[in-house]
Amino acid sequence: MLGKTGSGSDRRSGRLLAAWGAVLMFALVWAAAGAPVLADEPVPEASETEGLQFDDTPRRIGLGTPDWFRPSFLDIEEDLELARERGRKGLAVYFGMDDCPYCEALFEQNFSQDDIRSYLSEHFDVIAIDVLGSREVTTLEGETLEEKEWARSMGLNFTPSLAFFDADGEGIHAMRGYYPPYRFRALLEYVIDRHDREGSFREYLDRAEPPPKFDLEDINERDFFDPPPHDLDRTREAGERPLVVFFEREACHACDILHSEPLQNQQVLEQISLMDAVQLDMGDDATRVVTPDGRETTAARWSRDLDIHWAPSMVFFDEQGDEIIRLDSVAHLNRVRNVMEYVLTRGYEDFDTFERWRARR
Repeated sequence: MLGKTGSGSDRRSGRLLAAWGAVLMFALVWAAAGAPVLADEPVPEASETEGLQFDDTPRRIGLGTPDWFRPSFLDIEEDLELARERGRKGLAVYFGMDDCPYCEALFEQNFSQDDIRSYLSEHFDVIAIDVLGSREVTTLEGETLEEKEWARSMGLNFTPSLAFFDADGEGIHAMRGYYPPYRFRALLEYVIDRHDREGSFREYLDRAEPPPKFDLEDINERDFFDPPPHDLDRTREAGERPLVVFFEREACHACDILHSEPLQNQQVLEQISLMDAVQLDMGDDATRVVTPDGRETTAARWSRDLDIHWAPSMVFFDEQGDEIIRLDSVAHLNRVRNVMEYVLTRGYEDFDTFERWRARR
């Protein structure tokens, strides 16, 4: 129950060093040019590498929740009313567990930063739900459910998750899994400024100014990926085994981490060998793809249709072409390995969320 508490390769290493060198050179040239700092322009406080690497080994953590979270009797309408009285835009519901390395990363990497904590708490009251808890929750619809049942009904496969509700109780957006600080800041801007009224989170990110591009190699190529053409249609004839689609980008540090750590693990490689595996570039509008449900499209368009906004993401499909689960947030060795086991052992047939399947042991 949640309680209160106060072998990357040499080639890949060369790519990362080249990227950092380019960043340093860009900064030195910019400073030498005497470029002005505009008061109206936010200065980034976190690089795209911050908060990406941590140990996700299962262990006793006893995390609890931060003191600045609001106390709750788990009547969500009452919590929302209190948030309105306090001048907040709505309510943010944190779904987590005490012994969750990804929740720990959210607290230590994101909530520990004053600007993130104050930006969130000034606009939303935050309450906590234990995804495996048995306390009764009265939902905004007036239903009485146990905490774990409410988390299940919200379709939250991973911890931490944050569900945002506006002052009228309408859902704005749900974060499923851990985002590093730079992406979490973008999420808060998307929610607080109500960019959801203009489009999806992926569309919001695509409209933002793109990061600088460096002359790096293409996305990481691996022998276990099926080569094009990518006819993934499973409507005419069922597949013989599950399908996993990796959505990645060029010049993607998080993708390099995935390939240099989890995808070097022998057990993970054996698990992938039991699936059909395809790699797609989220920015590639030239490569043609036939999706598992039989639609002809491109890699980039399909990723937009799926609202894939994090690279790398892994989307798993069953033999009939139905989506089983997706990993579209930071994922290290243990999470990747466990999700693949969940898919390969068909754990989704008996447990409707990954966390409930994982808790069975």
